[in-house]
Amino acid sequence: MSEQPSLPGPHDMRASNGDRERFAKVLHDAMAEGRLTVTELEERLDQVYAARTFGELEPLVRDLPNQQLVAYQASLPQPVTATDPARVGGRGTSSSAVAIMSGSERKGHWTIPPTFNAFAMMGGVEIDLTQATFEAAETVIHAFTIMGGIEITVPPDVTVYVTGSGFMGGFSNTVRTQAPPGSPVVRITGMAIMGGVEVKPPKKPKKNKEIQEG
Repeated sequence: MSEQPSLPGPHDMRASNGDRERFAKVLHDAMAEGRLTVTELEERLDQVYAARTFGELEPLVRDLPNQQLVAYQASLPQPVTATDPARVGGRGTSSSAVAIMSGSERKGHWTIPPTFNAFAMMGGVEIDLTQATFEAAETVIHAFTIMGGIEITVPPDVTVYVTGSGFMGGFSNTVRTQAPPGSPVVRITGMAIMGGVEVKPPKKPKKNKEIQEG
């Protein structure tokens, strides 16, 4: 009898974009606590996003306190749900938005690729996902700002997770609605240095007031 192929161990399991984002958040938090320098953070993040397996991810947080549990939880299988075909499909039309002492926006009908980079230095970037479609079921937005601002509008039919860190700045998230199962997932990470990244829901339409003449 031929031997059955052995099942891969936890370290050999393939990592998803969500898994990589969980490890990235650990590194961002460590930098904010003074455990890592900005240079060390950038070096490890490059390795995080290049990692294919949990065996490649785990050493990147091994020297940080209490991270063995984080690595174990990330290695657990994540639930898979069907996605809304009306929101997911097509090729990305823009992969980045850069504003240096200026402004940049992505809004209206557009398709966002699996990875989108936003950078603002002494300027502002506006990203509106209200009418956007998604190339993949899960999207990662890397938002980095230095003395600037990045505004990201997320509609209620999109699930959003915000894991960015700030240094004399910060990330704010006022999107509280959990989208239905199978909706697109957007993970927002990055760094705000003396600036801010704001994640917010769309503005509610104003109701027309009827003026009655007496």
